[in-house]
Amino acid sequence: MPLMLLNKPFQVMTRFSKTDERATLADFVQTPGVYPAGRLDFDSEGLLLLTDDGPLQALVTDPRHALEKVYWAQVEGIPSEAALEALRRGVLLPDGLTRAAGARLLEEPPGLWPRDPPIRVRLHIPTRWIELTLREGRNRQVRRMTAAVGHPTLRLIRAMIGPFRLTGLAPGQVREVEPSEAAAFKASLLATSGRQVGGRSASRPRGPARS
Repeated sequence: MPLMLLNKPFQVMTRFSKTDERATLADFVQTPGVYPAGRLDFDSEGLLLLTDDGPLQALVTDPRHALEKVYWAQVEGIPSEAALEALRRGVLLPDGLTRAAGARLLEEPPGLWPRDPPIRVRLHIPTRWIELTLREGRNRQVRRMTAAVGHPTLRLIRAMIGPFRLTGLAPGQVREVEPSEAAAFKASLLATSGRQVGGRSASRPRGPARS
């Protein structure tokens, strides 16, 4: 049961199949048979889980498990405490109210790599990093939430999924999780689903619905 961590670079599709000139996961991952557990938008960066275990992939992506994910967002302007509190309480989006979230100001993450191309810079408008901790995964949720409180996201990096962190992974770099750690992670998700830990299913992982 390989479980792998990838630091997905900017402007890479979260899929292996190539339909145009854009980069895909196949440009960085050579392990056969693995698929992404979840998605990360083309214009977002950071942590992505890959596995050949269909049941584990389903557990990771099932919203009932409310798997914690941490994002670093560089936003336009400097959010006030009122804006942060609005993010914490939940933001009303066209598809409904978001769940309560963690939100705090953040200094530029240490060891941050430059983005190519860099973010747009607007004269006389500062930017600031915030850290958002979510337990749901709607389409482009972080960007929509920060825009709703008046601070559009200029750069977005996923820093953590459950117990796994981005620390030490350069853009495009892959690391395989120790088998015991991967098994413990799957067991914890199975426990929250109320199912028994059983043998490995033969079902094939599915690719994400959208990137």
